[in-house]
Amino acid sequence: MTAPLVTSHPSYASSLASNLHTRLGWGTSPALLLIDVCSAYWSPTSPLSLLADPAGSTSPACMRRLLAAARTGATPVLWAQVRYNHPKMLDGAIQAVKAPGISIWQDGDTRGMDAWLEGLTPGPDDVVVLKKNPSAFFGTNLAGVLQGMGVDTVVVCGVSTSGCVRATAVDAVGWGFRSVVVDEGSGDRSREIQQATLFDLESLFADVVAEEEAVEKLGKGWER
Repeated sequence: MTAPLVTSHPSYASSLASNLHTRLGWGTSPALLLIDVCSAYWSPTSPLSLLADPAGSTSPACMRRLLAAARTGATPVLWAQVRYNHPKMLDGAIQAVKAPGISIWQDGDTRGMDAWLEGLTPGPDDVVVLKKNPSAFFGTNLAGVLQGMGVDTVVVCGVSTSGCVRATAVDAVGWGFRSVVVDEGSGDRSREIQQATLFDLESLFADVVAEEEAVEKLGKGWER
């Protein structure tokens, strides 16, 4: 079922009447993909903090429940994390000019904002993909890894919804995967940004679901 935040959007009825919001549905072999989960988004001193939005503030709790469900169902878990290694951020290219706050992921940065959150750390069998751009697919081997695993459905959560979550969910469809975004498991700077982004994603690119549905599916694991 589509997340209530999407269906409550003032344009949902007219959008639905325009033949948008077609459901992709779940495949038989999902994977959980957590995007940029680190201290930067939940620290009051960070330029990327989401703490002004109560829903964004609580998204890590949902991610922990999604992760626990995936562990229970032996569902593959992947993590995407930004990493820059050039001392002048040249490997950040034009993105570093537009969004200088991404320097928190530069090797040697002493602020510690790239640290994993408690209860949200990769396990020994998880895959960690390092990226330099918003999408976890762009310039990485993520698509190949997922295809090699036999994954057909990518469940995306993390931050921020309007940036890296959106870019990754759109590219997932481009690579031929069913794209699912979990409302409560993603966060942004305001509820308005969250709703607008999820509404747009659900219109054309992804199924936006509530936590309960995602936990149930991830906990069941793969259909064999």
